[in-house]
Amino acid sequence: MTSTKQTISPISLIIPCRNEAIGIGKTIASARAAAGLEIIVVDGHSTDETVSIARQLGAKVLESPPGRARQMNAGAALAQGEVLLFLHADTLLPHDFARQISTTLAQPGVVAGAFGLTIDLPGRRVRLLERMIRLRATWLQRPYGDQALFLHRQRFLALGGYPEEPVLEDVLLVKRLRQCGRIAIAPGEVLTSGRRWQQLGLVKTTLVNQAILLAHLLGVSPQRLQGWYRSAQQG
Repeated sequence: MTSTKQTISPISLIIPCRNEAIGIGKTIASARAAAGLEIIVVDGHSTDETVSIARQLGAKVLESPPGRARQMNAGAALAQGEVLLFLHADTLLPHDFARQISTTLAQPGVVAGAFGLTIDLPGRRVRLLERMIRLRATWLQRPYGDQALFLHRQRFLALGGYPEEPVLEDVLLVKRLRQCGRIAIAPGEVLTSGRRWQQLGLVKTTLVNQAILLAHLLGVSPQRLQGWYRSAQQG
């Protein structure tokens, strides 16, 4: 009799970070229960205890020049897993993420996946934003990097990895992936820090993000978009 039990492919978890000592321990801990998991922390010249914490928790640590796309590509080049899972350093995975990844990628026509998003802030407007993100990711197949994108390593390499642009590297990769097949959203949710929404406020952060996306669609260069984004954060 043939077993119907599904085998979970080995996963390489890649975490780009810079000065994330406050949260990197919890992020790694949220993933350590998965069997056969390779954890790669790609550090972009941190000046705090990020690297030592990651090493103490058993992660492989790779030094890289700063830049999220560059860091994630460096981690992918080192990875041994069949599946790559890209996770922000301030984001926690659901407890059964490995099973969800395996099930999601096994669906016909699916080339990549991501999780739903829970923002670690209270309030009805935050919950509304989460629902809007779920709808965008599910119906438009446009998850962003904070939703922990995952895909087979060979497909990632065949696409050339993340475009090494200063902003919107996740948007650009998702656009390429959608030309290959479907991007599915796993049933579980990652829990991400609310700090970037607190910095500018929920409404302003959302408006800035949408303005950056619109400018990208209108052909504004990533370098100029990066300048605008930094100005908005400082303002």
